[in-house]
Amino acid sequence: MPPDATATPPKPSPVAACPAVSVKALCAFGAKVGDLDLRFRPAPSAQEGMAGHSLVQSRRGAGYESEVSLSSICAGLLVRGRADGYDAGRCRVEEIKTFRGNFDVIRGNHRALHWAQAKSYGWMLCERESLDEISVALVYLDLASGEETVLEERWPRDALRADFERLCVTFMAWAEHQDERHRALRHALETLSFPHAEFRPGQRELAQGVYRAAAAGRCLIAQAPTGIGKTVATTWPLLKGWPAHKTSKVFFLTAKTPGRAVALEALGLVGRDCESLRVLELTAREKACEHPGKSCDGEACPLARGFYDRLPDARRNAIATRELGREQLRKIAQAHAVCPYYLAQEMARWSDVIVADYNYYFDSSAFLFALAKEEEWRVAVLVDEAHNLLERARAMYTAPLVAHSFEDAHRIAPAGIKARLASVRREWRALQARQATAYAALDAIPDALQQALQEAVSVIAEHFAAAPKDAHGPLQQFFFDMLYFLRLSDAFAAHSVFEIASDAEAGGDALTIRNLVPAPFLKPRFAASMSTVCFSGTISPFPFYRDVLGLPEDTLELEVGSPFQAHQLSVHITPQISTRFHDRAQSLEALTDLVGAQFERRPGNYLAFFSSFDYLESAHAAFARRWPGVPTWRQSRRMAEPDREAFVARFQPDSKGIGFAVLGGAFGEGVDLPGDRLIGAFIASLGLPQHNAKNEVMRERMQTLFGEGYNYTYLYPGLRKVVQAAGRVIRTERDSGVLYLLDDRFARPEIRRLLPPWWLVESWSCSLTT
Repeated sequence: MPPDATATPPKPSPVAACPAVSVKALCAFGAKVGDLDLRFRPAPSAQEGMAGHSLVQSRRGAGYESEVSLSSICAGLLVRGRADGYDAGRCRVEEIKTFRGNFDVIRGNHRALHWAQAKSYGWMLCERESLDEISVALVYLDLASGEETVLEERWPRDALRADFERLCVTFMAWAEHQDERHRALRHALETLSFPHAEFRPGQRELAQGVYRAAAAGRCLIAQAPTGIGKTVATTWPLLKGWPAHKTSKVFFLTAKTPGRAVALEALGLVGRDCESLRVLELTAREKACEHPGKSCDGEACPLARGFYDRLPDARRNAIATRELGREQLRKIAQAHAVCPYYLAQEMARWSDVIVADYNYYFDSSAFLFALAKEEEWRVAVLVDEAHNLLERARAMYTAPLVAHSFEDAHRIAPAGIKARLASVRREWRALQARQATAYAALDAIPDALQQALQEAVSVIAEHFAAAPKDAHGPLQQFFFDMLYFLRLSDAFAAHSVFEIASDAEAGGDALTIRNLVPAPFLKPRFAASMSTVCFSGTISPFPFYRDVLGLPEDTLELEVGSPFQAHQLSVHITPQISTRFHDRAQSLEALTDLVGAQFERRPGNYLAFFSSFDYLESAHAAFARRWPGVPTWRQSRRMAEPDREAFVARFQPDSKGIGFAVLGGAFGEGVDLPGDRLIGAFIASLGLPQHNAKNEVMRERMQTLFGEGYNYTYLYPGLRKVVQAAGRVIRTERDSGVLYLLDDRFARPEIRRLLPPWWLVESWSCSLTT
């Protein structure tokens, strides 16, 4: 036994018992004033900022201390931070900031925040060193010239203490309110009941899987059928286990706007008896903006003017509201004349469950991911309809440079910038001249191209720094495009390819870093969460998604059995029909007759899915000629939202007809047509992606990385779309319907094994339908 094992445990120190906050967070909460100003100004990177700090610190004398750790207790709050520099001989504390270009672009509201930070450190040093007064200096370093602009003020100890106390008292009053709410929240969640009288079949199994994954601090990939209540089954166990798992936040991430509405409704149900639970919806800036077309600054937008002056009252109003959905936030923002988008961003710090799009956590500059790391939150992440994350993440980590955007930027660029852009154009054209086809993919990005882009970016950044009003329009947009291209070029590896396209058929003239496997980019996101649950009705095979998304090797897997019975869905395959491209014209008559005969036998509402708009249009025209008495409607290219709503509205319990749609499009998932609103579906394709040069590059890469080139590129993504579309037919345990898989390849054993196990598949002879 250790010698002091029986000794009385020491009492916690006062410091340990105090709630803690950083100087940065303290000042951001209480010292921001004036306008919201999001106008673009070229900002130093983190590495440049650190180098700038080191440069300033290296210029100081021998008695100068760098990165001075300081702390102070005030109003029961422990405040900690590191002063950039302290010169004891001159009795001066320094707060160092780096910038580019014109010093005047550092606006007054930013300087007010900088002064608050510097003065906080000034008080801490007065307290530590028993000083009566101290010089407080803001040191602004222009990275382009290396010149320093120093703003210095002499402050007495008592004045610094008064300012510091004001910040601490303001923050502590807010923190005490939050702490009281969190205590009530934990108590309520410990006794949280399931919101329904009983679990649906499969729902308890999913809820248990989510709870166990969170308890073990592991990720989970779960496939669960439509109709069991996946949203309730995933949110309830995380809230129930919140106190035991020491959860800080739950992020519920969706691929599409309707998914957010479903999540908010479920959370309202799950937390209906928990008044302390605060749920926030984050909406894209373009959808939340009250003044489209105006820049986010006080000179242009009335809601940005004086934003930080009115924010405290708006924040207090919002904190009293349990459900901060888009409309509720808008009402609060209107009442206080503040921007609803940035009010929502502020409230992310003070909400418990945040419902948002995937990009808020998984994108390269994701707001929620950055905030969670900064605040060191223990976050549980729910990824709804997670099969969509693969294509969304590929897009997030793909960077195209498009020729027409380049030309638009070049046309309006000043003379000095034109010369640098001309160098980019020369390298671009040289690459195109060396390729023999309209499309080429390379395993490396040429150094000469990267050098030309880097030089163009540097010149444009200097121009924007000197002339901030020019930072808009096509030149700014192409500047951003080049920045992101260069950022991804630094991380270029086997997960991506460099593509050169030089005609309209290949997507127009473009240079693109295209991501094929987002796993390396998403792994840090999964690692940063206490648990991430990726769930969907169609997310198999599990190894495929684990590999390409970068889920941890110890990720748990759960396959929830279907509550539906084989007799509910009559599934037929058609060995006599081929929907391969070269067979479509020949098989069109048999296909349309099968569809018409089924409608004749059992009139009602059906969906017919085809692999492309060309195929859909041909089939629809052929069907209309052969079965003119059957009502039909079809999906069109680039269908507007009202037209999509009208398409779905045609499916009524007392209506009859056939809707023609594209497999994998707007009507292949997320459409709920229970009962007689839909009694059958025809799927005239395996859903395989088009066989072209780009997909062949992906197949080769998938083969190299995973040994599953064809399956990972074509088969698994294609059959997922088939199963999703088929899932429109049976939505509840009372539904019944018919499904036709219109291609002979569905009869192959390796294909049959990938279809849902509860389907009882039968062959169907086309001769029986004519």
